[in-house]
Amino acid sequence: MKRFYLLFAFQMLMIVAMSQQVDWQSVYEKSGTLETPRYQQTIDYCKKLAGGSRMISYTTFGKSAQGRDLPLLVLDRDGLSDPGAIHAAGRTILLIQACIHAGECEGKDAGLMLFRDLVIPNQGTKNKVSHVSLPSLKLLDNVSVIFIPIFNVDGHERFGPFNRINQNGPKEMGWRTTANNLNLNRDFLKADAPEMQAWLRMFNRWMPDFIIDAHTTDGADYQYVLTYLMEVYGDMDDGLTKWSRNIFTEQMQKHMNANGYPVFPYVDFRNWHDPRSGLITEVAPPMLSQGYTALRNRPGLLIETHMLKPYNQRVEATYECMLTTLEILNQESKTLNTLIRKADEYVSSESFVKAPFPLQFETGMNDSTMVDFLGVEYTTVKSAISGGDWFIYGKKPATYQVPYFSSTHPTVTTKLPYAYIVPAEWKTVIDRLKIHGIRLTELMQDETIKVVICRFKNPKWQANPYEGRHPMTNIDYEESEESRLFPAGSVLVEIMQPAGRIIPHILEPKGNGSYVYWGFFDASFEQKEYGESYVIEKMAVEMLANDQALKREFEQKKAADTTFAKNPQLILNWFYSKSPYFDERKGVYPVGKIYDKTVYQSLKH
Repeated sequence: MKRFYLLFAFQMLMIVAMSQQVDWQSVYEKSGTLETPRYQQTIDYCKKLAGGSRMISYTTFGKSAQGRDLPLLVLDRDGLSDPGAIHAAGRTILLIQACIHAGECEGKDAGLMLFRDLVIPNQGTKNKVSHVSLPSLKLLDNVSVIFIPIFNVDGHERFGPFNRINQNGPKEMGWRTTANNLNLNRDFLKADAPEMQAWLRMFNRWMPDFIIDAHTTDGADYQYVLTYLMEVYGDMDDGLTKWSRNIFTEQMQKHMNANGYPVFPYVDFRNWHDPRSGLITEVAPPMLSQGYTALRNRPGLLIETHMLKPYNQRVEATYECMLTTLEILNQESKTLNTLIRKADEYVSSESFVKAPFPLQFETGMNDSTMVDFLGVEYTTVKSAISGGDWFIYGKKPATYQVPYFSSTHPTVTTKLPYAYIVPAEWKTVIDRLKIHGIRLTELMQDETIKVVICRFKNPKWQANPYEGRHPMTNIDYEESEESRLFPAGSVLVEIMQPAGRIIPHILEPKGNGSYVYWGFFDASFEQKEYGESYVIEKMAVEMLANDQALKREFEQKKAADTTFAKNPQLILNWFYSKSPYFDERKGVYPVGKIYDKTVYQSLKH
């Protein structure tokens, strides 16, 4: 071992000696910390790093909607670039991603400098104190790092000075959304964007053990340069939750505070822009990065630097947080890897299926603790223009004692089936499940299977589009059991697998961001056959004469619904819906749920 470290040190000294002849300053540093590089400048610097150190590899993990490469840097002490080899070496894999919102670019500049400083030390400028030195290469003993400097590459090239109205620098930056106007940090579950589909394939290939997602916040003014969020409020595995709360965040806070960057959990305000009204934290839905990775049994750290702070301060705080995370993971590598393995094993067991599964959470507003919040003095006046409250922030620091609402509880739970079964004709859904890395078993022949089905009542949809879709706003249904024919090519989706926590959110109608919510199954709710008035009028007379209960129901509906009572088409279609000619499958969720263990096992084998 001693000989290995001597050889390693010699190699590093050679790299340092050669690096003295190369200009390793980044675009950010050369600009006096006022600018961030464009896409091609970023790619060039990534390739330069890979060419300057055997420990860094440059690759790509997909294409954007406009055809740009999605870049990925790999840092491993032995130069390994294959995820299987790195996992086999027993190392923890840290994924750092930046520019998912391409105007929020601190993570890109901080990450590029961190990679540079880890392998080519002492090349930073005087504008940034680089505290990574040769002995700190031990940080890579137990950790390898993969880095996405720009995730939203098309939005990044919608470059300009006016893309972030609330943000203090850099001089120019990218745009929030993709070329398709999709927000990638609302897309982790539905995966509509080609960039997100590429990310999910990359994620399932690498299966990183810890994720950092670097952002810049909006909202009120306060003293913190950096706030953070981890999923420790009930939706992640218990062991990983305790580690994240009691080990990681405690050490991270302590380190950041000691290095001049006091941090606080990322919060909403009880009344927006008004810290004194109280602070609220919530369980993140799986459409967000840290919400998604938590359900995949991988802790995620959301970094939110404060938009009003100078750009260099935000970059330096992000750098410090990345370095701190690397230090903690290097120390906690074995513990974290063990906890992840146990979490995956638990989700793959029958114990997981038997426990109630939470789908939706709520933050309790009757339970809070008083905390010190490092804000700034501000006044509130009534705006003569908008008529609303105008918050005017000053420069003087102020510490506010405010209520902090962080106690969450499930509002919707479900009894998990052993498996869901998705009919073959819903190929778009099946393909998305595959992209998520979910294990599927395809039926080789037609099968009649006893399943529980959902029949929807009065579905409604949002009028305005959201993330390219019209989400369902009323998800109400009744369940019943029936035997249904599923054609060959239908897929069995077993709950007992490492991705088991994400499956119910996709396939349970009331999952947090389910595919019912996002409209993947909207065609199931459409009426495709109608009765002509000259047929239904005669039928309606006969139905009323022969069914007194139906007659009472009709009169009650007319009395309760004036729109219905005045619309002949609605009335006749109502009678059609009560006839044996009406489509019995309208409003029935195509996905079946298998609760019978014997049925499940027969299909599995």
